Amino acid sequence: MDEHKPTIYEPDRSIKQGYIALWKEIFRDMKESSWLIRQLFLRDFKAQYSQSLLGFFWAFIIPLATLGTFIVLRSSGIFTGGDIMVPYVIYALLGLTFWQLFAMGIIQSTNSLVSAGSMIRKINFPRESLVFASFGNTIFSFLLQMIIVFILFGVYGFIPHWKFVVFPLMAIPLLLLTCGLGFIFSIINGIIRDLGRLLTLGLTFILFITPIAYERPDTGFVSMLAGINPLYYLSVAPRDIALTGTLSHPLGYFISCSISILVFFFCWIIFHLTETRIAERI
Repeated sequence: MDEHKPTIYEPDRSIKQGYIALWKEIFRDMKESSWLIRQLFLRDFKAQYSQSLLGFFWAFIIPLATLGTFIVLRSSGIFTGGDIMVPYVIYALLGLTFWQLFAMGIIQSTNSLVSAGSMIRKINFPRESLVFASFGNTIFSFLLQMIIVFILFGVYGFIPHWKFVVFPLMAIPLLLLTCGLGFIFSIINGIIRDLGRLLTLGLTFILFITPIAYERPDTGFVSMLAGINPLYYLSVAPRDIALTGTLSHPLGYFISCSISILVFFFCWIIFHLTETRIAERI
């Protein structure tokens, strides 16, 4: 008799269970969705590159075009770049590679729910899978861009510091911050579709006022903004380790790492609590 008993789904059931049970549910869902995340990544990967004329080269074109912009600005005297002890091209590209990891991750995760609207309405599955899958292409593009960095090391005869081996691990805090913000932005974008376009404009503006492709000024408005901007510390710290083996702003970096962890888990739990209502909005 019980086998025909209907299952009742409550939108706020997770809150009633308590936070410990809630986190157990979140991690159980992610474990069970590991296959789905891989399939979603492969689907997006094929869609992005298989029908593109330039294919994988887009991963190189965007950061190189941005780098070219800063080189032109520097050579024209609009900004000096500061007292840089390594080839400027290597210095700027390393910073821009991490910035691109953040920018591409934010844009793709923000659009992840909207682009899968029909799937969300028809199938019941953890919506976090869409956000996590969107980071697959972001990480792949990051790895491709690192190829350019290694090529430039050879071209300029530059030998990075031996601590360069921990360089990839230092991308983790930036990924956590990006993913956490992606959770929230993806929900907002499902309600207000203008967010995706606004982010593209906003990220361009933030890039130019964040000292990533040039040295942070000692004083002024840009210096003040950089001091309270976690993106600055999370982007330049890996470059510091790769080039010199030391952190120029260790306190700011560790505070930014702590903020990234808090943002990631806080936004994840907010996303999980609201995902049952997402289908109603998208």
